[in-house]
Amino acid sequence: MAETSPVRRRPAGELEASVLAALWAAEGPLSAAAVQSALGRRLARTTVTTILTRLHDKGAVSRSRAGRGFAYSPIQDSAGLTARRMRQELDKQHDRGTALARFVSQLTREDEELLRNLLGAAGDGVRGGPQPGVGGPRP
Repeated sequence: MAETSPVRRRPAGELEASVLAALWAAEGPLSAAAVQSALGRRLARTTVTTILTRLHDKGAVSRSRAGRGFAYSPIQDSAGLTARRMRQELDKQHDRGTALARFVSQLTREDEELLRNLLGAAGDGVRGGPQPGVGGPRP
C-alpha cells in the first residue's frame, strides 16, 4: 500500500490573521468576496465567510448589511486586538497576580523597561498609546 504524505495544516489562527490583515489594509468595509480577492483567491469564498463569521462572533470585526450579504470592518487595529486578547486571557485567571508575575518574568529587558514607562505614564494620568520617547532605543 502506497503511503500518502500528510496534509500540511496551517498554524492555528493563520487564516484569521490573514483575513484581519486584509481588512486592516482596506480603506473601508469589505464583503467576503472582496476579502477573498484581497487574499489572492487562494481560499474558497465559503471559507472566507466562515472565518469572517467566527471573527464577528469573537468581537474582532463588525458587520453591516450590504445587499444580500455583509460587509466587514475590523473593530480595532492590530495592537488593540492584541491588548484585548491579553486582557481576555487575564480575565480567565483566578490568580491574576501570579499570571501577571509570570508574564512580567518572561519579558525582555527592553519590554520590561517599556512596560515600566507606560505604567509610570498611566500613573501620571496619561492613558492611551505609547508616549514619545517611551520604549525607544536606549542610550
